[in-house]
Amino acid sequence: MNPAIVPIVGNVLGRIIDKVMPDREKADEAKRMLQQDLQDISRSELQGAIDIILAEAKGESWLQKCWRPVLMLWFAALVGAHWLGYTAPNLTEATVLALLAIVKVGIGGYVVGRSVEKAVREYKK
Repeated sequence: MNPAIVPIVGNVLGRIIDKVMPDREKADEAKRMLQQDLQDISRSELQGAIDIILAEAKGESWLQKCWRPVLMLWFAALVGAHWLGYTAPNLTEATVLALLAIVKVGIGGYVVGRSVEKAVREYKK
């Protein structure tokens, strides 16, 4: 589940619980349990992504270890070239914005991945 939609799903389901359960205390307890379950799902999915990235980083070949950074550098170079005027004339603004969105997501993932990597290293000590 996308972490950005967890609060939305929680709010919608919380309103449904309020309408279905007349007892306020039981409704509040059900909403707390729902929020905990949603957080557990998000945490589990994040851990899965972390495990994949760590497995790639520990791989044997250079390409297996470095394909994500190389791809992000390529997309960043494409966006930078466009800003400097070195681009195909038929490239639409929507395409450039899509590339920029990919770069932003990639950089965000890299920052999270590096933070987790450092935290795991400290935890192992």
